[in-house]
Amino acid sequence: MTTRRAHHPPPPLVVEVEAPYACFTRPEFKTERMSYPVMTPSAAKGVLEAIFWKPEFGYQVTRIEVLKPIRWASIRRNEVSSMLTMAWVREAMADTSVRFDAEADRDQRNMVCLRDVAYRIHAQVRLRPHATDPEAKYRDQFRRRVERGACYSQPFMGVREFSASFRPDTGSEPIRIDEKLGVMLHSIIYGPDGESYRWFHAELRQGVLEIPRDGIELPGAAARTGGRR
Repeated sequence: MTTRRAHHPPPPLVVEVEAPYACFTRPEFKTERMSYPVMTPSAAKGVLEAIFWKPEFGYQVTRIEVLKPIRWASIRRNEVSSMLTMAWVREAMADTSVRFDAEADRDQRNMVCLRDVAYRIHAQVRLRPHATDPEAKYRDQFRRRVERGACYSQPFMGVREFSASFRPDTGSEPIRIDEKLGVMLHSIIYGPDGESYRWFHAELRQGVLEIPRDGIELPGAAARTGGRR
């Protein structure tokens, strides 16, 4: 009689990130940016990919811990009203005289964001079918980059002007707070027919946001994201 060994996932990759400001935009607010109280999984994945990215694997964010009290700030900022389209890009590539006038399209809007934030991100590596190296190799490469403070691009907290720093796990305790956060973006799936969005019901328990492995698709939710994290 043979017995099967239970599959135990490897210890998660762990990195801490912090920044003076952050904005993880709620999709139901279109004109004015209003942040979730906590970093979203898609924003956490963006931070991990800024540190280390390879086409052979992806990140599965499993947990986000809030390390500093939730504080709010209101900022007036200049934004452009129009969205970039592929049709405009093709036109600009074909005619070098085509220019975008940011001054004429500028609009001042209010942003309700977070200040003085710090999080601990836990994630697993998910190999893609064309991967040729073992998972352990990518995990070791990620850890070495975190220890050296190396990254492919500057990580940011929701919007690019809110740059973030990162470091290895310090072992600090998350804040003790419970809060229901509502429906939150889980992930974006890219396919031949375009993008599809996955969501989950987020809840902060003792400063910890647990992320399910899979999100659910909600009718009409894709249009509300506006491409924001």
